[in-house]
Amino acid sequence: MQLPYYPGCTLKNHAKHFEDSAIAAMERLDMPLVEMEDWVCCGTVFSMSSDDLMLQVASIRNLVRAEHQNLSELIVLCSMCYNTLRRASDFILSDPENLDKVRKFMYLEEKPFDGTVEILHLLSVLRDRIGWEELGRKVVRPLANLKVGGYYGCLLVRPEKYAIDDFEAPTIIEDLLGALGATASPYPYRLECCGAYQTVTNKDVTVQRTYELLNSARNAGCEAIVTSCPLCAFNLDQRQRETIEQFPDFDPMPVFYFTELMALAFGANWDPEWTKLHFVNPEPILRDKGLI
Repeated sequence: MQLPYYPGCTLKNHAKHFEDSAIAAMERLDMPLVEMEDWVCCGTVFSMSSDDLMLQVASIRNLVRAEHQNLSELIVLCSMCYNTLRRASDFILSDPENLDKVRKFMYLEEKPFDGTVEILHLLSVLRDRIGWEELGRKVVRPLANLKVGGYYGCLLVRPEKYAIDDFEAPTIIEDLLGALGATASPYPYRLECCGAYQTVTNKDVTVQRTYELLNSARNAGCEAIVTSCPLCAFNLDQRQRETIEQFPDFDPMPVFYFTELMALAFGANWDPEWTKLHFVNPEPILRDKGLI
């Protein structure tokens, strides 16, 4: 069974290991990801201004193209893309006047947008179509003794309407980790914001957040954390460079995409090219656990 998927921009460069590991993992589940044709940037973030229709155009353009490719669903890996696409679709479809304006922005007077494409996060597909027990049967290299914390951040569980799990007490990442044979270690800050785009204008904010979030995970017994957001991955991994400089007591921690651990558990080999996209080298802990 093939799954049509929307990659988004960052999975083609700074988060290439996210895409590559997802493709490798899903092939081993006999559910290969097939990239939709002619996609564009989703717009990166859902506009909080109700009259900012131009920021909705990119998301709607993708969904229009998916409809014209006769796709009934799109699987999304990046939590930011998932959140943006879903909210933009609902927002535009809820107001005929706004829908008409956006269609005219795109010169689509002759082409309707029906909102028929279902937008799904890959984690939801794993839970709802395969199930954790069946997923566990696919594991050939259990992540035994690896203590991992799931980092949800903001966009997988907020706002509540678009949450892929309970927005106050989600378990979907921990359930996946358990199915892969890892020890899932919840920690207090797993739903806290990483600092998001403050990393551009106020880097010290994200450095402080990195320190607090990873210390929270470390104090709960985590040896690494996993995420599904490239911006969160950047702030929590790459910003450890500045965190080490600012906080002498800080103990660095590897940050994985959940798909990297899936690929390993399902028998794919660790790609050294993935390592190059991590600031904190994950190979020592993987080697110590006998996973590479």
